[in-house]
Amino acid sequence: MTQETVLSMAERSMTVIFVVAGPLLVVALALGLTVAVFQATTQIQEQTLAFIPKIIGVLAAVVVFGAWMLGQLTAFTEEIYTNLHNFIG
Repeated sequence: MTQETVLSMAERSMTVIFVVAGPLLVVALALGLTVAVFQATTQIQEQTLAFIPKIIGVLAAVVVFGAWMLGQLTAFTEEIYTNLHNFIG
């Protein structure tokens, strides 16, 4: 296995990680920002107010994007297993 192959697989792995985790992180970020603005305007400093909406939002995002995320991970895993003979030698 050459150095280029290793770097290519590492790059592809990082891309898949970012693509799969992206929707969940965007939902958590948007909800966190919304709750922070709400807390700043109303001066309510309750910790659970920031925590509970994020949990519910990320859970809803997993329900919505879960099948797509699993498809991305499955396709990447199949790609690795298909090209396994190239990696071994």
